[in-house]
Amino acid sequence: MKKTVTLLLLFISVIVSAQNSIPLWPKGKMPNSKGLKLVDIEERERITQVSAPRMLAFFPAKEEQNGSSILIIPGGGYQKLTYNLGGIQLAKWFNTQGITAFVLIYRLPNSPDLLISENGPIQDAQRALKLIRSNAAEWNLDGNKVGVFGSSAGGHLASVIGTHNNDLSKINDTVDANWFLPNFMVLVSPVISFGEYAHKGSLENFLGNHASPDKIKEYSNEFQVTDKTPQTILFHAQNDVVVSPMNSVLFYEQMIKHGVKGSLHIFPKGMHSIGIYNESSLTDEWKIICTKWLKEIEIVK
Repeated sequence: MKKTVTLLLLFISVIVSAQNSIPLWPKGKMPNSKGLKLVDIEERERITQVSAPRMLAFFPAKEEQNGSSILIIPGGGYQKLTYNLGGIQLAKWFNTQGITAFVLIYRLPNSPDLLISENGPIQDAQRALKLIRSNAAEWNLDGNKVGVFGSSAGGHLASVIGTHNNDLSKINDTVDANWFLPNFMVLVSPVISFGEYAHKGSLENFLGNHASPDKIKEYSNEFQVTDKTPQTILFHAQNDVVVSPMNSVLFYEQMIKHGVKGSLHIFPKGMHSIGIYNESSLTDEWKIICTKWLKEIEIVK
């Protein structure tokens, strides 16, 4: 009997894992790869090496699902992925709003398998958004209500996806027919600029120690905002000493200049840890504000 129960639990575990973990690339078709076989490396709930890019899916109850979805891009300075604190916990919160959430486990630029280091994270994020739209009917989603959430360096990658139109993720399959530009962005304490207010660690991990001025400007995403940039809400803390709030200010300034709809909120407290639990009750309001904004732009009914 005990053996039967153990096997049943193992079977259930396998089924749950298979449903929740979605590979991004078909076997043998991952772009920008040397073909190395890597293993996941994890330290204190931070992934420092990714074996296979994937997204973890979190679905609300069908009765509560409203058709909108969001791709959550964890931060970690492009050196690690805070996939639980900055991913899974947020996904569960978005589920309470009826939003289907996907946590992106993406290749880090320091991966020994990458041919062009900075392209790896971008390709994985673009592919993930395409996959969500490709499976929208099956997953009961609206392909025109697909957003992206990014915090810290994850905010940089999210804003790259929202402002750069060059498709780096094409592999000539049916998924390629879907567009990767998100319909909306939620950026929390984001790294945006690689200029005066750059987070040095993210810059060096993403572009290396000797990036050209042109490359730095290309990935300083405030310079890439156009009237096609998705509507965006930004949250930051004035006392954030890790990523300057000027990153959010610079991006919002360009949003105004180009007529991009959105909102900017800078709280007095919060440091670089705005999330599910916060330094003050005022900072904790970011979740309520975010929900009201999503309702206002008709992402959440």
